[in-house]
Amino acid sequence: MNSNNKGNSVFIISLLLTLIFIVWGVFFTDNLAKVTDIIYNGSIDYLGWVYLGATLFFVIFSIYLLFSKYGDIRLGKKTDRPDFNTASWLAMLFGAGMGIGIVYWSVAEPVTHYTTPPYGEAYTVDAANTAMKYTFFHWGLDPWAIYTVIGLALAFFQYNKRLPAAISSAFHPILGDRIYGPIGKTIDILSIFATVFGIATSLGLGAMQVTAGMHDIFGVPNELFVQMIVIVVATVIFIISINTGLERGIQYLSNAAMILSFTIMLLILIVGPTLTVIKVFFNTTGLYISDFIHMSLRLKPFGEGEWIASWTLFYWAWWIAWAPFVGMFIARVSKGRTVREFVIGVLVVPTLGTCLWMSIFGGSALELVQNTGNHDLAKNITENVSLSIFTFFDYLPLSSVLSILGFAVVAIYYITVADTATFVLGMLSEGGTLNPSNKIKMTWGVIQSALAAVLLLAGGLNVLQTASIAAALPFAIIMVVMSFSLLKGLKSEVEVQRGNKRSPYHS
Repeated sequence: MNSNNKGNSVFIISLLLTLIFIVWGVFFTDNLAKVTDIIYNGSIDYLGWVYLGATLFFVIFSIYLLFSKYGDIRLGKKTDRPDFNTASWLAMLFGAGMGIGIVYWSVAEPVTHYTTPPYGEAYTVDAANTAMKYTFFHWGLDPWAIYTVIGLALAFFQYNKRLPAAISSAFHPILGDRIYGPIGKTIDILSIFATVFGIATSLGLGAMQVTAGMHDIFGVPNELFVQMIVIVVATVIFIISINTGLERGIQYLSNAAMILSFTIMLLILIVGPTLTVIKVFFNTTGLYISDFIHMSLRLKPFGEGEWIASWTLFYWAWWIAWAPFVGMFIARVSKGRTVREFVIGVLVVPTLGTCLWMSIFGGSALELVQNTGNHDLAKNITENVSLSIFTFFDYLPLSSVLSILGFAVVAIYYITVADTATFVLGMLSEGGTLNPSNKIKMTWGVIQSALAAVLLLAGGLNVLQTASIAAALPFAIIMVVMSFSLLKGLKSEVEVQRGNKRSPYHS
């Protein structure tokens, strides 16, 4: 088809929209903050249930796929085998899907819930249990189910139906060739827009955390100017690594980040409260499973729902804003896996890994606060979230080693995310090519960094978060439709594979 022409118009329109936003942020900062606020509050107050319902649906749908008759379908030809070994594959999924966020929030979130719990009294044993339960909830099955659904749909239509690597391709069973027309373009532009904001949020978070780390280790001042320098330096580094290509650059970086992360986890397990961590992991897993449905649908119709809005709904919107980017990337590295392998690798393994990570970091931090009565630590962590992980390390033996390792992980994840994101934005803008040109990747790289800088200038994280939530709402609905489209595609695939006995009915 006219995919090249389509690619160009998608690229140009998305670019223009993003540039308008950057100009708006630079020259009309207060106005931007005000408008995003209004949109955010409206979508949370009136449409919060859409996020909750859609996300719970993705979890149920992913689990259904795991046990369904579609589990044996291979992504690609029957003879295709995976391009990456399982360990590298999992490392890349993890780096793209969580990366910097898990380092940023692993101490901050449990401690914040402990000091201001969703219900019950703060600074108690119950608050500690509730804090861990909600941390598991926000980082567990739900985000990974969102990625599973979109990644699987994209991989299936790309490799089994030979369609371009674009979000619109996943709607072929419903739209047919209209995916090449205005409807398909609109879906692709929305997905680029959601991606750019999701990534900018992360790059902003990352810059704040890298600066906090440098402040903690080298005494560099922790201020906006330094954060801007971090963004510029990171942009230069990842533009260099873009030119080394996916196979080498991103794979090496992801593996390195994984090895360092495991090292930190082991060190904390050895020098930290080991027994507490193990108990936290088992206990919280039990609470998480038993209260899952209640947490998934909790909206507080008869009271103040601010906690839910600022945590659960924000997370669901954030994961959905990230979905096009992570989904495209996961699809790109998952050719040759079966549907069942895919769901285990994208839903089950990362959820267990994330929960273990949260138990080690959050569990150890809560042990320090609850059992040794270190309320100062809780205060320091909640007052400066960017510094939280380094503040926590200061209370452990080997703190300087941990801080340097922690800083290295944050820096590597930062570059990996930027790297992966420009790769995916290149794919999306060039009509679904699997190897986008360096020129387009570099353009997006610079624009993403500029957007992160603008949003930090406009009032830091709040504007970032609000913008990504506003961009995520239409995408949540697009993804629900995508699930049904995927089901339709899988059904027809099973019928084709069974041979021609049934084909007369479907010709």
